[in-house]
This record gives sequence, C-alpha cells and structure tokens, in this order.
Amino acid sequence: MSYLNFKSQYNRFPVIPISSAQSIIKGSTDIAKHLYRESGVIVFETYPGIDLFNFRKQIIEKLNPEEIINIEHYAKPESEIDLMLEKNITSDRVFGLYAHHTIRDFYNQYTLEELSDMISKKKGLTVIYGTGASLIKGNVLVHVSLSRWEIQLRFRRGASTMFKHNPDEDILRKYKRGYFVDWRVADRIKHEIYPKLDYIIDDNDQHLPKMISIELYEQGLDTLIQRPFRMVPYFDPGVWGGQWMKEVCHLDPKEKSYAWSFDGVPEENSIRMGFEDEFFEIPAQDVVDFRTRALLGDRVHGRFGRQFPIRFDFLDTMEGGNLSLQVHPLTEYITEQFGMTYTQDESYYILDTKADGVVYLGFKEDLDVNQFKKDLLDASKGQLDFPADRHVNVIQAKKHDHFLIPAGTIHCSGKNTMVLEISACVYIFTFKLWDWGRLGLDGKPRPVHLEHGLKNLQYDRRTSFVQKELVNAITKISETEEVTGLHEREFLETRRFSFKDVVDISTKGSVNMANLVSGQKATIESVDGSFEPYEIHYVETFIVPEKIKNYRVRCHDDACILMVAHVR
Repeated sequence: MSYLNFKSQYNRFPVIPISSAQSIIKGSTDIAKHLYRESGVIVFETYPGIDLFNFRKQIIEKLNPEEIINIEHYAKPESEIDLMLEKNITSDRVFGLYAHHTIRDFYNQYTLEELSDMISKKKGLTVIYGTGASLIKGNVLVHVSLSRWEIQLRFRRGASTMFKHNPDEDILRKYKRGYFVDWRVADRIKHEIYPKLDYIIDDNDQHLPKMISIELYEQGLDTLIQRPFRMVPYFDPGVWGGQWMKEVCHLDPKEKSYAWSFDGVPEENSIRMGFEDEFFEIPAQDVVDFRTRALLGDRVHGRFGRQFPIRFDFLDTMEGGNLSLQVHPLTEYITEQFGMTYTQDESYYILDTKADGVVYLGFKEDLDVNQFKKDLLDASKGQLDFPADRHVNVIQAKKHDHFLIPAGTIHCSGKNTMVLEISACVYIFTFKLWDWGRLGLDGKPRPVHLEHGLKNLQYDRRTSFVQKELVNAITKISETEEVTGLHEREFLETRRFSFKDVVDISTKGSVNMANLVSGQKATIESVDGSFEPYEIHYVETFIVPEKIKNYRVRCHDDACILMVAHVR
C-alpha cells in the first residue's frame, strides 16, 4: 500500500558541503604514497572495530617499513583484561556499567617502556598500529576512524570486541561490551591525541579508505557548527517491524520489514563532509566532542558535558506488531545501578497511523497491583499470555498526537503506528516487561528485565493522570507555535510550528533538533546571512547548533509542520 500522496524526497545519504582548497586523499595506494618516509615512526591509532589484518595489507605494507608492530600483541592477557572488566561487563546480556578505564590500563607500563626503547634505536621506518598505538611516541600520528553503526555491522559479520577474541559471541553481548567499555576507552584516546594528530583516516568503506589532514578535519568541524546539518540515518529490522519506512525512506523493498531508525543520535550516527565530488565520513559524536560549546550552548554544556542530550528516532509498526511492553528507569535508579547521570525520559509523536493504531500508556484506574505483578510473573514463566489490556490503558492514536512518557511510566507503541520518538539520549536503558511471547530475529528469547522493571514502575500513573498530563498536553503560544511537551519531569521541551510561509525560531540557548513532520519540503535560512539556505524534506531530522541563535524556516508546500526539541 502507499502511505503518502506525494513522492518522498527523503535523503538517506546527506552530504554537508565543506569549502576548501585541500582535497581528500583517496584509496590505500595514494594514502601510502602521501605518508611514505624513509625513516622515523608512523603511528596508526585505530578505533576498535578496524580490521587490523586488512588495514595492514592495504596501507601499512605499502609503506615498506623496516618494522611493523601491532601494539595489541603487547596488551595484557585476555583473561587478565576480562577480570579487570568483570564488574563493567556483568553477566546480563544487555546491561553493564560504564567503564572509567583508560587505554593504559590494558597494557603493562614496563613492557611499553621496553618497546619504546627498542623502537628508538631503529634507523629505518617503523610503523605501529592498533588500539593503544599512540602510547608509543612517533613522528606522524594518524587516527583511523569508524562510525558506531559500521562497528555494529562488523560485529554481525564476526568482528570481535576490543582485546577480546569473541567473533561468534551473542551480538547483544558484543554491543554491550562496545557500549560500556570499548567506545568509552577509545573516545578517551581520541581526546588525548586530538591536539597531536596529523591525519585522520575514514575506514567505514574497507575497500576505499580516505584520509584528510587534521587542518581539513578542523575546517569541516568549524563549518558544521555554523550551519544546520543532517546526519546519516540507518535502519534496522526487528520482530515488530513495519512497512512505512520502506516506502517513505526508500529502503530495500525486498526486505520483510524495518522496525526502527536512528536519524538523530550523534553517538550512533555519522556525518558525511563533502569536499568537491567526494565525501569524508566521521562519527557525528566528533562534533559533540570537539566543538562542544558552539554546538550545545554554554548552558547545555554545563549540564551535560560532552553528551548530546536529545534523541530523535523512528519506530515503525505499520502492518507490524506491538513493541515490547516496557518502562525506563527513574533517575535515581539509573544513577545508582548503572552510573548514568540522567535517564531516558521520552515521548511518542505520531507521524502516521491506521484506524486501529494504539499506544499503551499508564495503568488503568482500577489497577490491582498485586494481580498485575502476578500476571506478569506468570507470563514470564510461560504460564499465560500477559493480559495487557486488563491492566494498561490502550489509547487510540491519530496522526500528530503527542504522548509524553516520563521515566517510570509503563508504555509501548501498538501495531499500526508510525512513531517519531523524541527522548533524552540514553540509548539502551529499556526494561522490557512483556514481549508478547516472541523470539528475536536471532531465534532466541528477547531479554526481559522484570527485576529492574518492577522496581521502577510508578503505579500512581493511572488513566486520569495519563489523560490530563501525558496525552496532547498542548499549550498554544501563537497562531504558529505550540508547546507540546515534554512532561514537567523531563528536561526537554518540544515545540510544534505550523506555518504556510515562513517561521522564525530561537534556539533558546540550546542546541535544537527538529523534524519536518508535515510538508514535502522546507528551507532553513539564516536571519543574518551567516550560512547558505539548507533544504530539508518530509520526516528528515536535522540539528541547529546553539551558536546560530536564530533561524528561519520557509515552507515549500501548502502547509508545513515542524517539531523542534531543545533543553529547557
């Protein structure tokens, strides 16, 4: 079936143009030619997930060095590292604890000193590569970069996590180790070496690596924080997946379904910076890390540091199934149990729905808490199908409804709804309570976390509270502007702008994330001429750095609706 009465112009691969006299060095041969030298030390600090065997063959051996050293061969034994990380990894399939380790914790300092002394005595060219290679001083320092999504795809193809040979391990466990340990450690390396870098290599396409100088990289970051920009979205299947995104976002029609998409998550998404007719792909988190204040604004930086606090993503159940019945942790719980500083408050903005589309939200007024718990526990043992409709409000959903979901509220999207999820950016802290008796796409039972979930459910959030405070809690500001949430317990505020011509918007001292939820096309314009007009299309998510302060959006349709989120 068709969900739109127009042809979608959604751009899956946006490129942000960067004006520069310099160009990308493309391909392993040209990279090797550019880096070649007769003597000295070249250091390749590689992000976890880089295929070191392939990288060595492609680039390092073309340098014809006298000595090639994989620094990871000098790391502590795997068993010792596993023991060190035991409390971070935990036995749970999904949840761990943020690691505060640095890369030095994975190596013996005496061993590194011996290695460094040995290298200093060599007369020809020495190349050191791997995660931690920058612990050895060199003449040229190169960072080999990779996006989070590409790392996850490589996990699925059999890549191992950092300092661990686990190619066949459960994908959820590999992702957990990456999320709680590998990426934290690797990002600390990036911050340490950033002032000393000479080049950066984009290894997202293993067949065509690309390299730019640190000066060109900096120029790209400077351009990004002075203009609106989009990130590269990605899409993934799931057991409850639907059909809407396949049409609207131009996905592979041969796939059975797609469940969700990240189109607004800097830690997960990437950015393609365009240099003439080529692009260079960087993790979007790089902009957060290295242009923090200009992007977030002083107030938001003061509260969140180098964490991007807003997340936009899609949940597609059109012609699919219900999401798992779930709850997100209270702030004190996520802090005490997982070491996080804020929790995943969220909301569902309904982009589309069928006549039977619903949202499960909050408990019914006559809830019997003991019976609810008993039914949930019995269902978890396979003794019955959990009667969700008996305990939880089932609310009819229609296009442009906005459901607010502060942490502690039982909820899920039902089948035949297309949701723009607007939430605090905390990623994986969802406690599933009931998953409708399904198996995951891997054929294994999907993880359910009753112990965590039951400790966070707020049983006083019942029908009257939900209807008054969580369903379309809209305040009209003007003919074009409404505040649609989020709940007073949540730090985000969302505003909906409905307009036919132009609307002027203030960033309100915060980075803005926005999505064109109605209208085929609009243009984001500078009010002072500081950036070129930027075209966006239906359901594309974009970021406006706080540095811009004010911007104008021009509608190129009969009418447009824009959803904008900021930190209040």
